[in-house]
This record gives sequence, structure tokens and C-alpha cells, in this order.
Amino acid sequence: MRKSTLLVACMIAVAQAWAQGKDIFPTFTSEDIPYRIPAIATAKNGNIVAVADYRYSRQDIGTGRIDLHLRVSKDKGRTWGEIMRPDVMRGNGLMQPGNERAGYGDPCIVGDKLSNRMIILSCSGMPSTFDGTREQHLGTARWYSMDGGLTWGSPEYIGEEIYSQFDHSQYGPLQAMFVASGRILQSSTIRKGDNYRLYCAIFTKGPQGCNNFVLFSDNFGQTWNVLGGADQCPIIGKADEAKVEELPNGNILISSRCQGGRNFNIFTFSDATKGEGKWGEAAFSGAENGGVESKQNACNGDLMLLSVTRTSDKKKTHLLLQSVPFGPQRSHVGIYYKDLSNESTYSTPEAIAANWDGKYEASQLGGAYSAMTCQKDNSIGFLYEECTHCGCEGGGYTLVYQNLSIKQITGGKYK
Repeated sequence: MRKSTLLVACMIAVAQAWAQGKDIFPTFTSEDIPYRIPAIATAKNGNIVAVADYRYSRQDIGTGRIDLHLRVSKDKGRTWGEIMRPDVMRGNGLMQPGNERAGYGDPCIVGDKLSNRMIILSCSGMPSTFDGTREQHLGTARWYSMDGGLTWGSPEYIGEEIYSQFDHSQYGPLQAMFVASGRILQSSTIRKGDNYRLYCAIFTKGPQGCNNFVLFSDNFGQTWNVLGGADQCPIIGKADEAKVEELPNGNILISSRCQGGRNFNIFTFSDATKGEGKWGEAAFSGAENGGVESKQNACNGDLMLLSVTRTSDKKKTHLLLQSVPFGPQRSHVGIYYKDLSNESTYSTPEAIAANWDGKYEASQLGGAYSAMTCQKDNSIGFLYEECTHCGCEGGGYTLVYQNLSIKQITGGKYK
């Protein structure tokens, strides 16, 4: 074999190994303290920051000690630094009413477009979600990094700021509330001073059942308000963990997990600068309408809009991605995609829920939650839970990272 041919073969082998995934947070045996709940974001300096639960309690937040662990890649995901175990993200496991430091779990993260600031939000304290009351409930913690995710400040507890906004709404007072894990959305269009707007979805439990709402912040997470007000509810009574994305026309899309697929809704602004407007009527997306099928499961996933070029006609367009376990049950984690070149494809919740264009399977093993980030080289960093080593016994998964191009995800139809 000629040297040039050998070099090409080696480069292809390296690229294939990279695409197959890296164990970022491994759970090797059922006796290990397990990992769960992926979150991932890209800092302005290009650092990729991954976050996960490290579950001493082996259960969801509110049941005992859970820490947050982080890893950082400075070379677009090719290599990763050692697992970081910040003292400021370590739970103390003390199950006492009012102890916000009992544990931290279900993180979500974003990196600022304009600076190396990053923010993490997570659940904090106790009790568990469905054991809460207005007086004693799961909290919310916030951390900031000013150096692209390498160091983090102390936790600040902001749950009451959000709970109190629902005390006099038709859906409150709340007994539980948490921000959905994974990725916080930063707007591409709405900017106030040095801050582009942030959005995140929350799950709530109250007198009217389980609902989703969307929060927004115009000061990089210092304060949060309910999009449209606390009486504007996009997913009523059948809500679960959800994600949000900004559509090409600036409206806000929510995608909430449900059995067999997703529930979608769209917020149409009447005054975007004030966060005023209204939600449409939620629509189901699944096998029956050619949508996002999550066969025999309901699971958290991620939602992302990208600017792409369609290879068939070189036309610039937008591509919407939704990650889920394809199934059956929690297995075969992958990504669906839909071309939004025509506004009619996303003008209503019913339109966006139906007729997705294709999908990419990232794993053939058991798996569950997933998160995505757009990296500085325009590739996708995909972090997902997988039964890589121990069959997912013991309360956790291995969190696997893949670096994916749009060409890979779409089989060459877009780049």
C-alpha cells in the first residue's frame, strides 16, 4: 500500500472512531455510583462543556445526595479534560426541610454569544417532585462561569422567584417546579444591551395538574419571567420535560415529551421586547402523522434549529432537529430532522408536528436522555445516555459524546 493511501485509510479510521462516540461520563458496573442526565453547551472561546448528575442516591433529585460533574473539551470534542468535581456543585445528602444543598440534579446550560460567560441551572434540595407542597418543594440553583466553563462560582438559589409568579395564576400555587435538563436557549434576534435573551422550559405541578411553561431572561439569567405571563400555558395537564427553540420568524417553539412522540406548541409574539403574546393549541407528533416517533416510550430529548444548505439545489434553508430514543422502549437514541424552508411547514403547531423528513440513529443500544450543542466548526456535539457497559443496572447510564455533521445526520441531503 502506498504511503498516501495508508494515510488516507488511517484518517478515515480515526474519523469513524471519533463519530462512534466517546465515553464522557462512564458507568462501568452496576455497583458504581451512576451517571445520568446529559447537558452540553459551547462557550464563545470554543470550549465544549458537558455536565451530568453523579447520583449517590441512585434516584432522581430530591432523594439524597447528587453532585454535578463536568468535563471540558478545548479541541472540538476530539479530547476531553479530566472529570471536574466542583465543591460548589456537591450535595451534602442531608434530607432536612429547607436544605437546598441536599443535592443538585437535572442540569441545563448555555454559553453566551458575546462573552465567555456560561450559566448552569439545576434542581436543588428536596423533596422529590411529586412529594412537594407550596411550602416545601424542590428548589432551583444557579451557577456562573466567566472563563468558558473552567471555573464556577457558588450556587445561588432562585426557586422562590419563579414559584411566586404562579401564586395568583389559574395554574397555581405550585407544589413543584423544575427547569428541564439539557440546553438553555439563547435568542438570535432579541438583544437588550449586552445580553441576548435566554429561554428555558419548566415543568410544574399544581392544582390543575402537570403543565409546561416557558421562562425568559433579558439579563443572562439574573431574573426570570414567564413568557406571556403565568396564565399562558403551552402544554396543559399532559406536560412533561420540555425544550424550546426559536423559529425562523422569531416565534418560540416548545417540544414536550409524551408517550409515543412529542407535543408541540408555538408562542406568537404581540410584543417581543416585552415577552408578550399567546400560545396556540398543542399538537401531537408521532408515527400517525409522520412526525417524531418515540416507540413505546416517553423520554427527554433536545430541540435545535440550524441554518443549512440543501445539497440538491444549493438553497439556504433551516433544519429543525429533535433527538429522542427511537425505541422500542428506551433504546436506539437518534435525531429526527425537518426542513423549514417553507413557512407553511411551521406556521401552526399541527404543521410543525407532521411530516418530518428523516432521521439518524446514533446508537443501537438501550438509551434515554440526550442533548445537543452547535460547535464552533458548525458540527453538532451530541451527548446521550447509553447502556454501554453494564446494561443500565444500578440507576444510571454511560453518557456518550458523538461529533456529527449535518451531512451525516441527513445522509448527505444538507450541509
